[in-house]
Amino acid sequence: VQLQASGGGMVQAGGSLRLSCAASGRTFSRYTVGWFRQAPGKEREFVAGISWTGDSTSYGDSVKGRFTISRDNGKNTVVLQMNSLEPEDTAVYFCAVGRRALVIGTRDREYRDWGQGTQVTVSS
Repeated sequence: VQLQASGGGMVQAGGSLRLSCAASGRTFSRYTVGWFRQAPGKEREFVAGISWTGDSTSYGDSVKGRFTISRDNGKNTVVLQMNSLEPEDTAVYFCAVGRRALVIGTRDREYRDWGQGTQVTVSS
């Protein structure tokens, strides 16, 4: 599966961005999809994940209550709505296809296909 992440940009603290992850080549509708982020000098961090049905979601502690993940399997897309952004959210954001359908992994190795990333910059 080829993944294309888009929607990144620069925003002031308190603002919002909407990231999209589009799949091509093969559907990812039968698998979990996750968003991760990596800031300069830091390890990649789990942000959010969603089961293939969309019924189950999981969030990293630092984004709970501010970010929302959703998916449209008919359109082969997953969206990450990011509200109340903080400078600490500045990072490159990646989407990835999980190895399982219902269990949402929070570690890199639980995902098999990765997009190229989109930069999010939040200014104070």
